[in-house]
Amino acid sequence: MSEAEELTPEAPVTGKGRMDVAWGANTGDEPDASTNVASTAKSGEIFEQEYTQWNGTLNPRWMRNWAILRHHLLGIFKKGHRPWSMPTRIFILIAFLASLGDAAMTLLASLIGSAEVHSWFGVNRDNLYGHVLGFFPRNVLWYPIVAALLVGGVISEDRHHGTSALYFSRPVSRFDYIGMKYLSVVLIQSFVVLLTYFIYFLAEILAFGRGWSWMLDVFPMFLAGLIAGMILIVTYTSLGLSLSSVSRGRFFPGIGLLAIVFGTKTLASIVKNLFEREILYLLSPYDCVAHVGQAIIGTQPTYDQYPWTYSLVSLVAMNAAALYILATRVSSMEVTRE
Repeated sequence: MSEAEELTPEAPVTGKGRMDVAWGANTGDEPDASTNVASTAKSGEIFEQEYTQWNGTLNPRWMRNWAILRHHLLGIFKKGHRPWSMPTRIFILIAFLASLGDAAMTLLASLIGSAEVHSWFGVNRDNLYGHVLGFFPRNVLWYPIVAALLVGGVISEDRHHGTSALYFSRPVSRFDYIGMKYLSVVLIQSFVVLLTYFIYFLAEILAFGRGWSWMLDVFPMFLAGLIAGMILIVTYTSLGLSLSSVSRGRFFPGIGLLAIVFGTKTLASIVKNLFEREILYLLSPYDCVAHVGQAIIGTQPTYDQYPWTYSLVSLVAMNAAALYILATRVSSMEVTRE
């Protein structure tokens, strides 16, 4: 006897009959809708799901977090992890090589013995500021675009495709989820910003044979530039992930981050040129980072109408607002596709 004959001996089972069993033949507004469903459901049980408790041993928390972090980081270099697009990988490589331009010119200055070229590209306070926070070309062509490419789909694609179910159906807290996503973007940006900064100093030491006394003298300056680079990375990451958390696609977060960075700076520059007022620079993430970075490194400031502490307060407020939006949106993510 066939399976259909076992279920309904009096009539063959058709696709329509199975749909009637699942949903009923009517719209559900009729008074006898439940009767129709019950009568057709006599043919057999459609679906049965049982949950059993798992009594195994969970991996430690650090291992679960490492799995999330590795999933994002190794996707830049190899397959089998987060599928970063090829244009993103290519641009990160281009930005990394372009950020080594100062190190290459420092090596060239040592080879040709030119003090003038070394003054343009060698290690000093002004060049440290330009290497990390210089608007052109780094903060026009490299760093904001790298951040925009990275944050595009880190959280928004989880909301769109329901990947959050893979995270939150397991013992992964919302805090760990945000932390590992945040750290992934920070580390990839650090590969472009901070690693090239280390190589820049290393090129100066090797090319000119700098000794321990020189390294001890410039270490505070080196540390200041490192802190300025970290502030830049954290600010771009906070803004980008907050935009990614309110979106469902890759396009809006990336374009939104670029619009915030370039739009606020352009508007502030126009106001300064027309009315000689710099107050709108407090709304520009780049200018706030640049002003704080100038104070930390000790180079000549380019913002004269207000102290750098105003920029620091504005920077803290930007990051706090972005992190609040990020935390609020992630806390609303369900263990289903939204």
